[in-house]
Amino acid sequence: MQLFSTYESTIFLEMAISTLEKKGINKENIFAIPLDNRSENRKIFDNIHRSDGTSLIDIGMALATAFSVVGASIGFKLKWGPIYWGLISAFIGFLLGFLISLFIELVVKKRRRRLKGKHSEIILIIECEESQAELIENILWSHFALGVAKIKTR
Repeated sequence: MQLFSTYESTIFLEMAISTLEKKGINKENIFAIPLDNRSENRKIFDNIHRSDGTSLIDIGMALATAFSVVGASIGFKLKWGPIYWGLISAFIGFLLGFLISLFIELVVKKRRRRLKGKHSEIILIIECEESQAELIENILWSHFALGVAKIKTR
């Protein structure tokens, strides 16, 4: 049987490996693989093949609606009339909302993403007998594994 677990690169991984060795698992049956985490920045603008589920135009549309209503009502007193001023103020509201959304994505959420989140950095693979699987799984969880999976081999 094989057990797979993911860890951050911390002292808990070393403690888990030493505990497994104390419980009788040979060094040849423990295999640790470092992962290469994503180093490139996430893309802000979506395309037809990839979307992250965030929208940059939702605040812009709401502000365009609000600004156009206000601009059209003020436009009755101005020279160009309510239609032109409604369109001008809708464009200004959309642009303002788009810039607000862009600022939130680029600055606020980037900072929050950097502070938040645990990243898997190492995969630990343990080859063992089926009778030892429960004990090993408990050891891995008690040493703060991010995830554990069991696979039965022949």
